[in-house]
Amino acid sequence: MLEDHAMLIATDEAGRVVKKPSKPAIGRMLANLQRGNAHLILERVEEGTEGSWYVQVLLRDDDTYQLEFRDGVAAEHYQTRTVSQEKVLTAMLGWAAGMADWKVDFMWNNIGSQFEADAHHGRSGAAHRVPAHKRLPV
Repeated sequence: MLEDHAMLIATDEAGRVVKKPSKPAIGRMLANLQRGNAHLILERVEEGTEGSWYVQVLLRDDDTYQLEFRDGVAAEHYQTRTVSQEKVLTAMLGWAAGMADWKVDFMWNNIGSQFEADAHHGRSGAAHRVPAHKRLPV
């Protein structure tokens, strides 16, 4: 489970924000992804901690899911794709619960180099995180 001093926040493209979301709430938010509300971000927020820790999913136009996570710094940003909403939900719930094996069902590509420009300009991850649908060509 999450440590007491970190808070989990779920945000979707439609602007819904859920603090400390339950498993069913995360499942509903994922199931409700569609055009116009195509991404969901789960973020761990801890006051006074630099960096950003999140997992995000984008429902692409071809009905595949683009799943990404960041472990604190831009160099540790990874991406994968799947057709399985169930696998995405399992991964997101595992990440939210802090399970060590949450990402084993996927082949992950490190895409941290895409964020090097931000690092060179002194921008940090959380304040300048760009949802996948706005950063990658669809």
